[in-house]
Amino acid sequence: MTMSLVFVLILLCLIFSPLILGSIFLGWQKKIKIKHKQSGVVKHCHTGYSWTYFFFGFFVPIFRGEVSIGVFHLIFSLVTFGIFQLIMPFLYNKQYSTRLLNNSWSLNDSEENNAIARQKIGIATD
Repeated sequence: MTMSLVFVLILLCLIFSPLILGSIFLGWQKKIKIKHKQSGVVKHCHTGYSWTYFFFGFFVPIFRGEVSIGVFHLIFSLVTFGIFQLIMPFLYNKQYSTRLLNNSWSLNDSEENNAIARQKIGIATD
């Protein structure tokens, strides 16, 4: 192997280390169906490491309808010179799912997927 190829491989490992570590410790992002209690609308929330946030950053909350949170994430990313963008993929899916479940949404998937979501989000089973 040439020195430049080794350098490129090391650089790629460093760049993608948050993605690798997140996938190992939190698991791959998994879609879970949720249902709004009053309207009956069904949509998805996600659990696990947010690889979408890793690649697209503050655009993810904006695309999911949380414009103000996306703007805050942009501001935090600018203030921290991008460090915030490396930390948020570990936290975003759990925070987003918790916000939805606290605002009249409930888990509406198979019992296996609901159990995974409860465990990853930290919902106590009574």
